[in-house]
Amino acid sequence: MKINKHILVVDDDVAVLKSFKALLELRGYRVSTAKSGQEAVNKACNNFYNLALIDIKLPDVEGTEVLWEFCQINKQMKKIMVTGYASLDNSVESLNLGADGYLMKPVSPGRLLEFVEDKLAEQEREIQHLEEIVGELLAAQTNAGKNHDQDRWS
Repeated sequence: MKINKHILVVDDDVAVLKSFKALLELRGYRVSTAKSGQEAVNKACNNFYNLALIDIKLPDVEGTEVLWEFCQINKQMKKIMVTGYASLDNSVESLNLGADGYLMKPVSPGRLLEFVEDKLAEQEREIQHLEEIVGELLAAQTNAGKNHDQDRWS
């Protein structure tokens, strides 16, 4: 359900913010934007985001610093680095710091949507898997409790 998916776009380029926001909203996502790393971190501390698109070059900090902060704030958030300054070094650093993906600008609308939808589908699968594990643990705990009660009254 896209309507419940909240995306944060972090970029100092207003044209990028507007175009990404418009494109993602057309697909039914809720979209917030931030023009700086500090603004992005503040928003992430106060809101839940399923996914963030983070520019590597921001006016106040490197996007990789924002990435690191997001990893501490919300481990479930999918984090995609977006840059017009692609290099092997910053792609490797981003992935090592916890990025779930890396896109180079300019990125086509189709590629952006495909990448976002793939990462959100991956997040859904991870959540379903965790729910299954929790269900199994609760069932095992319930069965263990029943067996303990039966032993106590025997």
